[in-house]
Amino acid sequence: MTMRRHLVLVLALCATLAVAATAALGRQGATQGPGDAQATGAAQAGHAGHAGHDMSSMPGMQGTEGAGAADGAMDHEHMDMGPHMKMTAPRPRSAADLGRADAIVQTLRGAIGRYRDVKAAEADGFVEYLPNLKQRIYHFTNWTNALAAHSRFDPARPTSLLYKPTAGGGFELVGAMYTAPRGFDEAQLDERVPLSVAAWHEHVNICLPPKSAYATSDWRRFGFAGSIATAADCAASGGVFHPVIFGWMVHVYPFEQDPARIWAH
Repeated sequence: MTMRRHLVLVLALCATLAVAATAALGRQGATQGPGDAQATGAAQAGHAGHAGHDMSSMPGMQGTEGAGAADGAMDHEHMDMGPHMKMTAPRPRSAADLGRADAIVQTLRGAIGRYRDVKAAEADGFVEYLPNLKQRIYHFTNWTNALAAHSRFDPARPTSLLYKPTAGGGFELVGAMYTAPRGFDEAQLDERVPLSVAAWHEHVNICLPPKSAYATSDWRRFGFAGSIATAADCAASGGVFHPVIFGWMVHVYPFEQDPARIWAH
């Protein structure tokens, strides 16, 4: 399968999952009690749909299964290692790494500054993911950049732009997301963005229900925030297990004043 065809399939699956998510969240909202906030959050995280930091943010990665589900899993800036999250190990920091990371930030800041106007981003091919689903961070993905990122790293061409919604109904540009193939090892990731400065992450141990059951499944158990995290438990629940479901990704916030927050998850 060509990469272009792969991306088309991901888009189609995202649309299917988004419809299922809306239906599932609508039902859960109708029956939710005061103590069920966590369940709703889990449903949104596994809503079928930062990449994907994804999809929205997740393109440019191998593996199309459950593509939309990653967006909810990455609808936040701070992530920690858990049963569904694998992060690269930190390395000793060096002056060379700091210089290389700063050069990436400077390039990115200059390249995406014009996208503070979201209309400019859309005109240049960045597409909003799940616009009808309320999110804390919205991913606008450029599929051409996603395809290019599979074979080479260009700090001026991130896979996705990250926007926060504003009170007036607009968007504030806060960052971007780079992606890399899931087959990369840590040395290859370090060549793109130094691991002593930033932690790349990927989504692992994901159990998805059969496609026909997306709208009726319990997303507290399935998906990127679900309780099921082993192949055996997934099989017992009638789901489909994915040891790794996308590729590597890393978020960067080039407009932050605090250096510690620029590469923060």
